[in-house]
Amino acid sequence: MLTAADFIPNSYTSTIENGNFEWSAPSNIALVKYWGKKDNQIPANPSVSFTLNNCKTITKLGFSKKDNHGNFSFDLLFEGKPKEDFKPKIQKFLKRVEVYLPFLKDYHFTIDTQNTFPHSSGIASSASGMAALAMNFMSLEKLLNPEMTEDYFYQKASFLARLGSGSACRSVKGNVVVWGNQANIEGSTDLFGVEFPYAIHENFKNYQDTILLVDKGEKQVSSTVGHDLMHNHPYAERRFAQAHENLDHLIKIFENGDLEEFIKVVESEALTLHAMMMTSMPYFILMKPNTLQIINAIWKFRNETQIPVCFTLDAGANVHVLYPENVTEKVLQFIQDELVVFCQNRQYICDKIGEGALLIDN
Repeated sequence: MLTAADFIPNSYTSTIENGNFEWSAPSNIALVKYWGKKDNQIPANPSVSFTLNNCKTITKLGFSKKDNHGNFSFDLLFEGKPKEDFKPKIQKFLKRVEVYLPFLKDYHFTIDTQNTFPHSSGIASSASGMAALAMNFMSLEKLLNPEMTEDYFYQKASFLARLGSGSACRSVKGNVVVWGNQANIEGSTDLFGVEFPYAIHENFKNYQDTILLVDKGEKQVSSTVGHDLMHNHPYAERRFAQAHENLDHLIKIFENGDLEEFIKVVESEALTLHAMMMTSMPYFILMKPNTLQIINAIWKFRNETQIPVCFTLDAGANVHVLYPENVTEKVLQFIQDELVVFCQNRQYICDKIGEGALLIDN
């Protein structure tokens, strides 16, 4: 089993003066939720997610050798324009990963990043953003250490992404990714995300996710604060045990294709996540009235039509509508007819399961 120390390089066998890479990395949507963490971005419970396809961050990293004066040196552009308020988060990330990427102070970096979804859409971009940046840094390290294996490359990229944003470790690979130690899932670890290693039924191939943009404002409580509130939470230990149980249940569901059981697990997980927020101290509610309107409409539609459509939620008000590919036409008609009225400016994004991070040829 790999440890964090295995990602600290001994030395590099090659040198490079300058160059650039460009990677895209997708967002992801957790089915079993991660909520609560230990030191060094270690999750308090395991999680599993669908990697998305269309909602992604594209990041270009330019680098040029400089004298190492003991400082990080970088320019940060968002959609081609300087973005000073993003810089502290990048600075913090560089400090966290420096021991694993000892070349960081030897180069000046230009980080030019953009999202395929509107920045103000209320979709969390930290997972896709940190994953894309980690992929670029690993491409540079591979030039410095050409003997690096592909497995190590992706494991370390996921490990680094996690240190920037926990769920970012699930945005490196696709289609279904597990993060966190789970006894019944071979290779699972707290250190990085791993592709789900067992059979996945045809029902879940090319699964669809339509994201309903209920509220595009900034969350009143950051995820970091929310995670911290799981310390001493009265229901924390039972919640962590529940996550393990639900993940074990999903192993069987992915194999047998039972959509009814899938819906039970996924919706229960979404509501449990928000129940943890509502019962922490201080307590808070991230759902909006329209979030509840959508949930009730989905329940009514599913009950009346027997179409296997369900919802999940992140730590926010937006609703992810999940459904198999073969009912796409009916579900999109339902969304148009009944749900867009609850979306801010009637906005929603159609997405589906994707393959993970991709290198973009320059």
